[in-house]
Amino acid sequence: MEHKLTIYNTLSRKKEQFIPVHNNLVGMYVCGPTVYGDAHLGHARPAITFDLLFRYLQKLGYKVRYVRNITDVGHLEHDADEGEDKIAKKARLEQKEPMEVVQYFLNRYHKNMEDLNVLPPSIEPHASGHIIEQIEFTQKILDAGYAYVSEGSVYFDVEKYNKDFNYGKLSGRNIDELLETTRELDGQSEKRRSMDFALWKKAQPEHIMRWPSPWSDGFPGWHMECSAMGCKYLGEEFDIHGGGMDLMFPHHECEIAQSTAALGKESVHYWMHNNMITINGQKMGKSLGNFITLEELFTGNHKLLAQAYSPMTIRFFILQAHYRSTVDFSNEALQASEKGLQRLMEAYERLGKLTASAASTVDVKGLREKCDEAMNDDLNSPIAISHLFDACKSINSISDGKATISAEDLEELKSVFKLYIEDIFGLKTDAKSDAGTDAYKKAIDLLLNIRLEAKRNKDWGTSDKIRNELTALGFSIKDTKDGFEWSL
Repeated sequence: MEHKLTIYNTLSRKKEQFIPVHNNLVGMYVCGPTVYGDAHLGHARPAITFDLLFRYLQKLGYKVRYVRNITDVGHLEHDADEGEDKIAKKARLEQKEPMEVVQYFLNRYHKNMEDLNVLPPSIEPHASGHIIEQIEFTQKILDAGYAYVSEGSVYFDVEKYNKDFNYGKLSGRNIDELLETTRELDGQSEKRRSMDFALWKKAQPEHIMRWPSPWSDGFPGWHMECSAMGCKYLGEEFDIHGGGMDLMFPHHECEIAQSTAALGKESVHYWMHNNMITINGQKMGKSLGNFITLEELFTGNHKLLAQAYSPMTIRFFILQAHYRSTVDFSNEALQASEKGLQRLMEAYERLGKLTASAASTVDVKGLREKCDEAMNDDLNSPIAISHLFDACKSINSISDGKATISAEDLEELKSVFKLYIEDIFGLKTDAKSDAGTDAYKKAIDLLLNIRLEAKRNKDWGTSDKIRNELTALGFSIKDTKDGFEWSL
């Protein structure tokens, strides 16, 4: 199967034609959340970015095995060698079992993903469920000579690895210079160099989560889970590994080193990283007071929010920017996305009500090809969305009786809109959207039908009163040749 899809490979720093390792089966691994708190806006971007890729690869006809891991318990936060596991700490403070904390926040994460219409992955492995695999992977690295045991812990020997391979190739860091500046630390800790990272860590007496290993009762290093689980479910070589840009170093850099050391070759063919979300030009963070959870966005319950924003507004907001560009969050930007999404979905609804004529007076041919071309160019969703908006102008002209469309063109237009809006972009009418429930819709339709009857009877007083009252409540009412249209 041949396609023209190109994706930007972070490793080569250029766009490359996507050629799967195993013909029609695509292996994709994406770093999932660490579940010790509620998902926030920063979690939404990689989830939606790689959901878009998952959907588009399937649209191209590939079978996709999408693995998204859950980092739960047992490790130290990021690459720290000292400190307390955040989940274990929360469990201790709240007098709960660590897995009780995990399950609570994982349930909430899944609900957030469902609200955002992010498809579930093919496999969602937990780090704590793959301790044996991580121990075995660590032993392979020891056997290959690129790790050492120190006081019950196992560390990766970055200097030795760098002599044979290239540690830093993903992030572009000059590791030789960094190693030179850390030689003075020799003998001051368990590690030979400060850059060496833990593959297995001996647990201190107070550490709750621990497992037996050949070296000590302890727990795996943070980076090890992805190497072990990626290899288990996708094989020694697979197609795509994705995640946020903040994971490029040290997490993904260490993964490359671990896999190369253990297997004698790199596992991943294409590395993909989505860019960050900033808030009013600042990096999002709890210390800055601009940390917004998805639940706060959906309810509007945060001091920085002017209103609540629906999950589909958040999804559309993220899709409107290319995944490799920085996205700056603001109320103004989200409100613009909300209005843009409303225009798109209203046109889609009108499209379903159009009737065909003998011939077309609008040019809607080539829309599918234009959208495909944009998506084949490194998932350029904003360009594809702009093509749909161009087509919306034709839909509105036809709906207003100012243009016509043939049966063939109408069916093609419906097919393209359904494919892109629903299947690829994953947009849908929110359950809590402005259109509301069916009962709510029917109530507004009833009022407007009464107004329509009043107009036919030249009861202008009743007609104007209904229109004026609804307008004052925020409704937009438009008279059409077939009756009326409304939106909030």
